[in-house]
Amino acid sequence: MPENTYSPSGDDAGDDLTGVPNNDSARPDVTTSTDDDDNVRDMADIPSIEVVTRAIVMLMSASAEKLGLAPGASEDDADLDEARKLITALAGLVDAAKPDLGVHAAPIRDGLKQLQLAFRDASAYPDEPGEGPGEKYTGPVRDRRR
Repeated sequence: MPENTYSPSGDDAGDDLTGVPNNDSARPDVTTSTDDDDNVRDMADIPSIEVVTRAIVMLMSASAEKLGLAPGASEDDADLDEARKLITALAGLVDAAKPDLGVHAAPIRDGLKQLQLAFRDASAYPDEPGEGPGEKYTGPVRDRRR
């Protein structure tokens, strides 16, 4: 079975997955050989929890960006509609992966809660507890400081 790689090699560039040369220059190079580059990993070698954790981190980062929490961001950079979608997707993924997150579960749930609270703080008309983004998966989120 051919190995998965996203790094084209010079020998096979332009070949399709069957090994038949393809002269279609508009198609991106896809190869079946592996490079010795350290930054390329076969998808089969990556543990599923690492893939899930990377997706969680990406959703957290994107949510923070859409909430305008990035360094140097202004209130005009916030897009609450997009942030709501990202936080809801994040909450669903965290809920589904909860049994597999192990020692990372608590900090991930805390990060999700902080994003949910930041969303509520950024909203002109905050949702009721239990109605905010992702709260159908996490349950109502309340700020303990208040």
